Amino acid sequence: MKKISEPSPENDYLGKHAELILSSLFRMTGRNLVDPDLPDKDRYRSLFEAPFCVVSHNTEADPVFNYGNKAALELFEMNWDDFTSLPSRLSAEQEIREEREKLLARVAERGFIEDYKGIRVSSSGKRFLVEDSIVWNMIDENGAYRGQAAVLYKWSKL
Repeated sequence: MKKISEPSPENDYLGKHAELILSSLFRMTGRNLVDPDLPDKDRYRSLFEAPFCVVSHNTEADPVFNYGNKAALELFEMNWDDFTSLPSRLSAEQEIREEREKLLARVAERGFIEDYKGIRVSSSGKRFLVEDSIVWNMIDENGAYRGQAAVLYKWSKL
C-alpha cells in the first residue's frame, strides 16, 4: 500500500483528497464542512485543523483509513502514519464490528446517513461514543466511488 503524506502546506493539505471529501459531501447533502468562499488551500487547511473529526477510508476489500484531520488523530490517539495504516474496522471494538458493517452497507446503499451514533476505541483502548455524525460515500466528479468519509461532531468518553 502506498504511503500517504500527512497534510501540510507543502502538499496543499492533501488538496485533491480534501476536495473529494468536501465536494462529495456537498453533492450528497448540500452541506459544507468549511467556508466554501475561502481559497482552496485555506479550505483544505481548515478541514485539517477543524474542531470536529473528519476521517475517510479507501475502497479496499478491508478498507484502510486514508485521511484523518488533527481532531481525529487526537481522538483516536494516533499519529498520521499509524492512522493511515489502520483498517477502519479496527476503530470499533470486536463486539460491535457487525453493527459497523451494517452501517457502512446502509451508507453504500443510500449515499449518506445523518444519524450515526456508535462506540469507537482509541489506540490506547479508550472507548468513546460518537453522536451527531454524518457518513457518506465519496464520489468523485466523474461519478466514481472513492470510499467513504465521516464527520464526527460530538463525542464523549465512556
